[in-house]
Amino acid sequence: MDGNGFTTQLLAWYDAGKRDLPWRRDPDPYAVWVSEIMAQQTQIDRVVEYHNRWMARFPDIRSLAEAGEEDVLNLWEGLGYYTRARNLHRAAALVMDEFGGEFPADYADIRALPGVGDYTAGAVASIAFGLPEPAVDANVLRVFARLLDVAAPVRSREGRAVIEQAVRELIPEDRPGDFNQAIMELGALVCRKNPDCAGCPVRDHCAALARGTVAERPVLPAPKEVIRIDMATGVLLHEGRVLIQKRKPDDVWPGLWEFPGGCIEQGETPELALAREYMEEVELRVRPVEKITVVRYSYTRYRVTMHCFLCAFDGDPAPPVFNEAVEGGFVPPARLDGYAFPSGHRRLAETMRADVRFAHLFDS
Repeated sequence: MDGNGFTTQLLAWYDAGKRDLPWRRDPDPYAVWVSEIMAQQTQIDRVVEYHNRWMARFPDIRSLAEAGEEDVLNLWEGLGYYTRARNLHRAAALVMDEFGGEFPADYADIRALPGVGDYTAGAVASIAFGLPEPAVDANVLRVFARLLDVAAPVRSREGRAVIEQAVRELIPEDRPGDFNQAIMELGALVCRKNPDCAGCPVRDHCAALARGTVAERPVLPAPKEVIRIDMATGVLLHEGRVLIQKRKPDDVWPGLWEFPGGCIEQGETPELALAREYMEEVELRVRPVEKITVVRYSYTRYRVTMHCFLCAFDGDPAPPVFNEAVEGGFVPPARLDGYAFPSGHRRLAETMRADVRFAHLFDS
């Protein structure tokens, strides 16, 4: 590969048509860091909306560090992988304590922040501080697996090492951030899973294209087995309020709120599972009153089908006992927006709000 020719063509293409993203207009370290954390497992178009909201609410490291976790999680809701938000919160507090509120400019210090890996550290160091550090994400792995025709799996130590070394050798001292962003842009817009080789600005440098192996690159590991789960969840309505509970710190979606429920066991109907789960989780006897909806959602390799019911007490009302949560209680439906929910439970709440059968519950 002609390194100088490749870099010149790549940066010319990037300069001519790069996407207008808020953190590119003013590459403030804090804004770049937030954008990179948000962009993990999230499409950039979606990140822009969340990034704008985040920066309006937490415009600097101090405001994030001083925020409550509930506020942070609530603003993050919908991006998923909530550990990312918690790590942002923890890292902001650490920057306030150890760096006086100034985002660290040294690669090793950036890399040591909670939730920051090699890629994020390289991205922030190069974009915000002009350091010639590589930023190798999935897009970059895919692009260079084709440019170099890498036959080893790209996520193997061997494959990744080849690509990281190539990026390090090519990255220009004067524009490291633009170079890293240009490679990411190329992977996002051109060298995708189904690449547009005819429209690629650096196709003359692509070994896989020359050898006819583009469709075989990158070499990926076998996909993990998909696990399907059926669940039953109930919205218990009592005196105009609904019951929610906050998940434990060591549970899936720690610290998020939910409507009680759980997995449907073999031989159970969703209705029976709901009654059992309510008794186990909050020690309440309930009965389904009406089917609200069925919500389907995914996380990691799980595919969940959640049967959702409006419930009422089966007998005299009683106070809940939160066996599987850190806290909970009855809240007006109109206040549910103030709590951070996993995506499936948020969709349940929004479905109710839009349904003429239940919309009146959200009026007060």
